[in-house]
Amino acid sequence: MKKHLNAVAIGALMGLAFVGGHTLTFQGWAQDKAPDKAATSNDSTDTYKQLDLFGEVFERVRAEYVEQVSDKQLIESAINGMLTSLDPHSNFLNSDEFQDMQSQTRGSFGGLGIEVTMENGVVKVVSPIDDTPAAKAGVQAGDLIIAIDGKPIVNMSLNEAVDKMRGPVGSNLTITIRRGDQEPFDLNLARATIPVESVRWRTEGDVGYIRITSFTERTEDGLKRGIADIKKKLGDKLQGYVLDLRNDPGGLLDQAIAVSDAFIDKGEIVSTRSRKADQAQRYNATPGDLADGLPLVVLINGGSASASEIVAGALQDHHRAVLLGTQSFGKGSVQTIIPLPGHGAMRLTTARYYTPSGRSIQQLGITPDIEVQQARIEEIAQMRGYREADLKGALNNDNKQNLPGQGGTEDQKAPATPAAPAPGGSSSTDKPATPGQDKAASPPTDGAADANKPADVDYQLSRALDLLRGLALFQKGQAG
Repeated sequence: MKKHLNAVAIGALMGLAFVGGHTLTFQGWAQDKAPDKAATSNDSTDTYKQLDLFGEVFERVRAEYVEQVSDKQLIESAINGMLTSLDPHSNFLNSDEFQDMQSQTRGSFGGLGIEVTMENGVVKVVSPIDDTPAAKAGVQAGDLIIAIDGKPIVNMSLNEAVDKMRGPVGSNLTITIRRGDQEPFDLNLARATIPVESVRWRTEGDVGYIRITSFTERTEDGLKRGIADIKKKLGDKLQGYVLDLRNDPGGLLDQAIAVSDAFIDKGEIVSTRSRKADQAQRYNATPGDLADGLPLVVLINGGSASASEIVAGALQDHHRAVLLGTQSFGKGSVQTIIPLPGHGAMRLTTARYYTPSGRSIQQLGITPDIEVQQARIEEIAQMRGYREADLKGALNNDNKQNLPGQGGTEDQKAPATPAAPAPGGSSSTDKPATPGQDKAASPPTDGAADANKPADVDYQLSRALDLLRGLALFQKGQAG
């Protein structure tokens, strides 16, 4: 049996109160560390003057603000302001938020089943979760929730909105939705138990289809069960697998490593580098390939972020899979959850991660081997997606590479044709937050990625199935 590191989370929380999304954190949480002496100011006097300034402002607000505000609220807001000013993914978690983040990665909750982010003062739907009240009622990616039970969202924080959407299973609430140029309309929904099931699978003729919606503690087990079930159903007819990572915001790093390791039998999967050279870490594959060397096609899009980008990058660099779809989100940073006993925790960006070939995908994303846009009929309703590079304060890519759309040399551009897999190789929302997702920003959805959607109405999946069967024929010809 393969063994993996203690759970580290990658972030797609990126604006989602679920998952992945999208933060690299340790779930035997980071231990307190002494401050780095090299990082302290040579002029401590100036530092103390700045702290005196903070104290003066704090006292003025306490004494003179038009309404009474608790000291706790002021201090927590100041801490969060300090962290969020660093980059889009660092932030403060109060005790309730920290507890939610820990518990919700393991269980379920009462809610509507939507991943959301905050945009221009309203809650924007990133994606409805399969088979939930929101999905069944027809809530769509890109919908704007402008009121909850008749109360406008304006001036409401993302966490407040998420808390209002959660509640006891069976209880009802009404959300008011604005969709494009249509008049706002109400949807009355009954809250249901939203399970944190991150892996779904089915057979598509002679091909196994596996959809990972996020990387939670149960993802590796779900992947193993899915592959075993597909093998049992198809037997010798099995031609290969399509791994669907579209609109997957991320999640736990150890699970991203485990999923990559399931298809790669040797070599590096991912490495992380902090500002201290001696703290670089490399995570390597162990022998074995759950897919038995059968061809693998991976679907990605602009909603694939963080942990899902680690998997896609590892499989691409090892030539174990062909990537098909559109450019991924481009979140290549690592966040560590640092507990603050009695007060919650802080999520702090502490490193960047790199694919096996040494690529940083920060702001760049993963370029698919074969670019395939979603069917035109689905693109009409889509708005321009945003990526890591669009977020205010996003870290720069330290490889000095050009961002998508900024030109570059021919060597920097994606190859026109993919390399064939080597035989034998390898938000806040009312959906819960898993360690690794950043509240600051979430990847958008970019086309359909419904595990129940037939291949004949999912253009990207249809192309992936065609490609997979062609690779299977090529592989058999090589073996013959």
